[in-house]
Amino acid sequence: MSEWLSNGVTRREVLIGAAGGLALAAIEPHRAAAQDASGTQVSGLVFEDRDGSGVASAANPGLAGVLVSNGRDIAVTGADGRYTLPLPDEATIFVVKPAGFMPPLEPETNLPRFYRHHQPKGSPPALNLTFEGLAPTGPLPASVDFALRRQDEPKAFDVVLVTDPQPETGAEVDFIREDLIQALAGVDARFGLTAGDIMFDDLSLYPRSNAIFGTIGLPWWNIGGNHDLNLEAPDRRYSRETFKRVFGPNYYAFFYAQTLFLMLDDVNYLGFDPHKPGGGGKYEGRLDEGQLEFVRNVLAHTPDDTLVVVVMHIPIRTFLDDEPYQNLQDREAFFSLFEGRRFTVSFAGHTHTTEHHYFDAADGWKGGTPHHQHILTALSGSWWSGPYDHRGVASADSRDGSPNGFHILSVDGLDYQTRFVPAKEPNGRQMRLSIDSRFHGISKDADRDFRQLQLLSSPAPRDALGASTLIANVFDGGDKTRVKMVIGDRAPVEMTRRARPDPFVQEVFARNEASKKPWVSADNSSHIWTARLPADLAPGTYRVVVEAAGEYGQPLSGRLALEVTG
Repeated sequence: MSEWLSNGVTRREVLIGAAGGLALAAIEPHRAAAQDASGTQVSGLVFEDRDGSGVASAANPGLAGVLVSNGRDIAVTGADGRYTLPLPDEATIFVVKPAGFMPPLEPETNLPRFYRHHQPKGSPPALNLTFEGLAPTGPLPASVDFALRRQDEPKAFDVVLVTDPQPETGAEVDFIREDLIQALAGVDARFGLTAGDIMFDDLSLYPRSNAIFGTIGLPWWNIGGNHDLNLEAPDRRYSRETFKRVFGPNYYAFFYAQTLFLMLDDVNYLGFDPHKPGGGGKYEGRLDEGQLEFVRNVLAHTPDDTLVVVVMHIPIRTFLDDEPYQNLQDREAFFSLFEGRRFTVSFAGHTHTTEHHYFDAADGWKGGTPHHQHILTALSGSWWSGPYDHRGVASADSRDGSPNGFHILSVDGLDYQTRFVPAKEPNGRQMRLSIDSRFHGISKDADRDFRQLQLLSSPAPRDALGASTLIANVFDGGDKTRVKMVIGDRAPVEMTRRARPDPFVQEVFARNEASKKPWVSADNSSHIWTARLPADLAPGTYRVVVEAAGEYGQPLSGRLALEVTG
């Protein structure tokens, strides 16, 4: 008998076609051959919950060809829907959602319930966890069953991608509510996901945050970040006890239409660091061996003509530095999993910057085509720093000058693209233009009293034009983005990509120290383009237009009115 909650899926149920049957078709029934040392096994049934009862019966038949995992091994259900897996001393048993089906959703939060924890003694009491972990689960039932409901899954669909909401206080949960819910108005997505740092260490805020996300009305999948850890744990093993209690396994996978989503946990916790300012945990970017094996086994049952979307918290690589806590340390092992695959993309968070990376053979990538990793804009931006707007919400501009916000992933078969949704920018603008005429940067003492717009826009004295630079921060720009400047009726001028801080966010942080987190400062941005203003402009007012083709060739534009004084 299943103990899962009712599904809650409201989309009309239809029979899935060839694309919708990805995880159920063309897979031979197979049972995992591996055994743990004691030979203990877990068995159960995956069934279609046609009547909504959540109980297997003649009316709710078993489903063949569904993947089930213990976090390492994979079993595939037979013709009767049954599976058998090795059962470690502690594990989470979960179903890999097949295309065209959906597990039950928790009422109010819309969190998928696709798993059963096996931790007979619960979280070790000796850890003295600050936040509640897992209660003792006791022995498993004779049959660990999973209910699935049919749902329509078109090959073209949108996903809401959020990373690092990271509220530190109840007030910052308010900020999430005000920024995210309104910005999502009119977005027609099939589900959403969060790529870690759901919280900023205070895991008691999970219930309130989850209830707010639940009002979006979409199924919501989550992975943890370095701020979702139980810091009392000595190492990785018990570092996600609260996360597991609330969300389920710390890594897993699911299919949607023709796409496989791999939700991974690459935060390798190394224990509490008493020497770290303010305390805190040490960690590095690393996938443990069991997780690598899990991915290898899932991919073995995934056709090559499948788009594989990897979601992790710590990026494969960042432009910021090469520190272990910012970059994946076992990149070579990760890359080797995808040897020969042509349709892959990965998304990460963690750095509170926006970056695009393209990995090829020179980087050790083993796939058939270069691998694109997109480091997503943090919803919290600069950790909810900066002046408050008229609503009382922090401006939260990121340290690379991007506004806080989120992304929409649009998938169409094997093709994909993303678009950035800023939480506060007027008309959802995709770039910010400013004029930089200073050689020595920001001086809080010398510059205390002048107005920001006079420095970074107009008017500009004619004799300063030759030393003035137009700065275009194309918020979601990368290697493939091309940018040009047009002044009045003059010929277009190609702008040059430069790694440098955005003067706008330098100004914001310099003037708002009281509302800025102490560690936040403007950092080099990977999506700044520059062009020197022509020195021969006569006094007058000019329309300046910046036109760009983004990472997917999409047209982007920005403009300002340049006043030149004599």
